[in-house]
Amino acid sequence: MTVTNNSGGGQPVSMQNMKQVKMLCEKYNTLLVLDCCRIAENSWFIKHREKGYERKTYYQIAQEMFRYADAAVMSAKKDGLVNMGGFLTLKDQKLAEECQNLLIITEGFTTYGGLSGRDMEALAVGLEEVFDKDYLQYRIRSTAFLGEHLDKIGIPVLKPFGGHAIYVDAKRMYEHIPPHEFPGQALVCDLYVYGGIRAVEIGSLMFGKTLKGKFVPAHWELVRLAIPRRVYTQSHVEYIVEVFEEVKKQVKKSKGFKILYEPPFLRRFTCKLQRL
Repeated sequence: MTVTNNSGGGQPVSMQNMKQVKMLCEKYNTLLVLDCCRIAENSWFIKHREKGYERKTYYQIAQEMFRYADAAVMSAKKDGLVNMGGFLTLKDQKLAEECQNLLIITEGFTTYGGLSGRDMEALAVGLEEVFDKDYLQYRIRSTAFLGEHLDKIGIPVLKPFGGHAIYVDAKRMYEHIPPHEFPGQALVCDLYVYGGIRAVEIGSLMFGKTLKGKFVPAHWELVRLAIPRRVYTQSHVEYIVEVFEEVKKQVKKSKGFKILYEPPFLRRFTCKLQRL
C-alpha cells in the first residue's frame, strides 16, 4: 500500500481503505507492506477529510496506519526531509533476521544503517519535524498554489490536488499526439526545453505495453510536477506557471516520440527516444 498514491495523482489512502486491505491480507495470509515515504502528507489528508480523525494529531494518525502493516519501507528523501537514506522495518522477527543476514553479506551490519552517521541523524530529526502541523499546512498549500494557478491559465490538472505534486493531464493538453507517441513525454521535454523544468511522465512510456503485437496504452497520460521540500520559493512556483504559459502557446507544434532502444525492465529510466 503506497501512501500517498504516487501513480494515481498523489491522492491519499483513507484509514478505512487501509483497514479493509488489512482484513483482506489476513484472510489470505499475505503480508501487508506499507510504502510510507509520504506518510505525513497522507495523515494530513486523513485528518482533514476522513470522519473521526478531526481531533487526532498527524503523528497519531500515522501510528495507527503503521499498526495495520506487517512491514514498512521508506525512501526518506520524501517525508524524511533528507537528501539521502531510507529504511525497512518488519514485525516478523524471523523475516527481519533473514533481511539482516542478507544485509551483512551485501552492505554491512544493520548498525551502519547503510548510511553515514550524519545522514542517519538527519533522518531521525526529519521524521520528527515532518509531522509539525505548521510545516504540513504550508507544504500542502504550496502544492495547491501551483495547481490553482495552472488551472487558472487553462492547463488540465488532476483534481483534487495531491500533497507532493501536481499532475498535468498530457492527453488532454496534447490531443494531437496519440498514446503510442507518448504525449506525456512530449510535455516533459517541452518543459525542459522552454524553461529548464524537470518533470516525469507517468503514462504510456512508464506503463504502456505491447501484447501480441498490439500497443496497450496506460490508463493515464500524466506528467508529475513533484515539489521538493523546503526548496522552492513562491517566485519559483510563479516561474513554473510562466513556462507553462509559453509551452501552451506552442502545443500544436510539439510532436511525439518513438522508442529507439528499451531495456527488458523499467524502460522509462534508460530508454532512448527520438522526436517524430
